Amino acid sequence: MIREQRGLAAIFRQAVADHRAGRLQQAEAGYRRILAADPGHADSLHYLGLIAAAIGRHDLAVALIGRALRSRPGAADFFNNLGLSLIALGRFAEAAEAHQRAIRLEPGMAAAHNNLGNALKALDGPAAAEVHYRRALELDPGFAAAHNNLGAALADRDRLGEAESYYRAALRLDPVYPEAHNNLATSLRGQGRWEEAIEHCRRAVAQAPDHADAHYNLAWSLLLAGHYREGWREFEWRWRLEGGKGARTFDVPLWRGEPLGDRVLLLHAEQGAGDSFLFCRYVLLAARLGRVILEVPQPLVGLLAGLPGLAGIYPAGSTLPAFHLHCPLLSLPLAFGTEIGTIPAEVPYLHADPDRVACWQRRLAPHPGPRIGLVWAGNPAQRDDRRRSIAPARFAPLAEVPGLTLVSLQKRRGDPQPAGLDLFDPTADLVDYAETAALIEALDLVIGVDTGVVHLAGALGKPVWVLNRFEPYFVWLVDRTDSPWYPTLRQFRQLAPGEWDPVIESVRDALSAMEWRRGLAGRG
Repeated sequence: MIREQRGLAAIFRQAVADHRAGRLQQAEAGYRRILAADPGHADSLHYLGLIAAAIGRHDLAVALIGRALRSRPGAADFFNNLGLSLIALGRFAEAAEAHQRAIRLEPGMAAAHNNLGNALKALDGPAAAEVHYRRALELDPGFAAAHNNLGAALADRDRLGEAESYYRAALRLDPVYPEAHNNLATSLRGQGRWEEAIEHCRRAVAQAPDHADAHYNLAWSLLLAGHYREGWREFEWRWRLEGGKGARTFDVPLWRGEPLGDRVLLLHAEQGAGDSFLFCRYVLLAARLGRVILEVPQPLVGLLAGLPGLAGIYPAGSTLPAFHLHCPLLSLPLAFGTEIGTIPAEVPYLHADPDRVACWQRRLAPHPGPRIGLVWAGNPAQRDDRRRSIAPARFAPLAEVPGLTLVSLQKRRGDPQPAGLDLFDPTADLVDYAETAALIEALDLVIGVDTGVVHLAGALGKPVWVLNRFEPYFVWLVDRTDSPWYPTLRQFRQLAPGEWDPVIESVRDALSAMEWRRGLAGRG
């Protein structure tokens, strides 16, 4: 018996040595030899679970570490590693419980506090996570990952300056930390430090060439700063983002701008309505090269069907005819080699139905002009919507300008009339974007936050004022009040993150000073 135990101990030591050296197959074989003789050997089960986690088999890791815990229920490190695999599986409540049990068994385990923060961030938000990241750092001030995670929790609460300091602390502790470089870049960009953001994106990519999020972050920073040639190339990394929609898969090649000949090209929408309105301008250019068909969500079909040169338009999910090449709409700037000076900016490139426009003009006739369309919120499911959307009551100062009719373009679901705003609200009749386009054509000006309605107004060539957050969508560039994408658009930008009141005041003053008889287009 003693000889057998010594033999198993030797096998275990060798398996652990193989494991530490990265020889996972040999280590697994050793652990399994031990388990064949002793099925409840806790350490072998635990280490097998770690191997399973290392190769992405977190479901197997949970099962193996669970068996290990049945043999050794007081092992804090087992619970901690169980929680990591549960986080990877998205089972955050179970993960939080596992890390809490690890902490009860070993209160000074900094890693368990850090990992509990990760689970709670997914469950309850960054404020709950912050408590445990800070506790991890109290226990281990040199814990680089906890510094990085605390920075991310603070950034999620718009405390970007504080976040920056923790990212930099993480990088002092571990200079080869691509995730911290990437997070620092995001924080710097959010503070308006565009070129510094690009520098740290490049460091992240240099340290981790396959880091999709760092490439995408680099693309966003480059495009925002106007570095289009490289930015559009990097933007193709969006398809590899973890948790993203992923690229559409077709059994035909991706089009990169080469001659079409007699081949049919499918262009297809990939993101929101605003991006479709923005980038559908390229359909006209592609259609000059050959036969082009377009696939978009159903609410856009009626409006975009009027794009010149289309051989056909199809709602998403419908059966498509045969085609030989495909390209997402947001990859068209790359295909056409777009730079700032070559943006196809002639407007209008979308057109409303004249009969519908005449109908709206009749409906608006009883309302004195000028008629101003308002939109204050986008899709709440969109990332960072809380930074671009504003409460409708903030528009109340615009009602102080005499002689205006304020018209709601904000699709609402039974919401009460915004306080302080006397709005004409016809949005119940806006059944699709073709109807919205007709209403916009009957207005004098559209004012709104960065939503599809603003892009639609710009594509129609209507005067439009966009209220932009401090760190805007990359298409708006930096330090500009105009837009090379929309000649009739004027930007009113935040001077500091979250500060909307000065923006609204500037819009009110501009409305008060406007000489309406001379028109609105291009003023600013």
